[in-house]
Amino acid sequence: MIFLRTIFSFLRDRQYRSLLLASGTILVIGTAGYHYIEGWTWLDSLYFSTITLTTIGYGDFAPQTDLGKAFTIVYIIIGVGLILAFINTIYSHFNQLGKDNDQKVL
Repeated sequence: MIFLRTIFSFLRDRQYRSLLLASGTILVIGTAGYHYIEGWTWLDSLYFSTITLTTIGYGDFAPQTDLGKAFTIVYIIIGVGLILAFINTIYSHFNQLGKDNDQKVL
């Protein structure tokens, strides 16, 4: 129940919805890019896009073509900033919820 309430409270927040849409768009662009540039499967492409944006970088996949490497450079520059903004928005949302709950107690 708490999980669903949290999801709905996120979706009511305009900034969160915008970042969610932007993050999803970046993942779709990355997935399609790697699928067509590197010839990876859709799942491998999505996996690599997600791992790259979260800066985990397991190293089990890496672009082999020059175009794939150039795409990755641009993808990282755009994507990591967006993901950090997304994480900051989630933090701010929870921080505000905590302040609202504290005021209700007083």
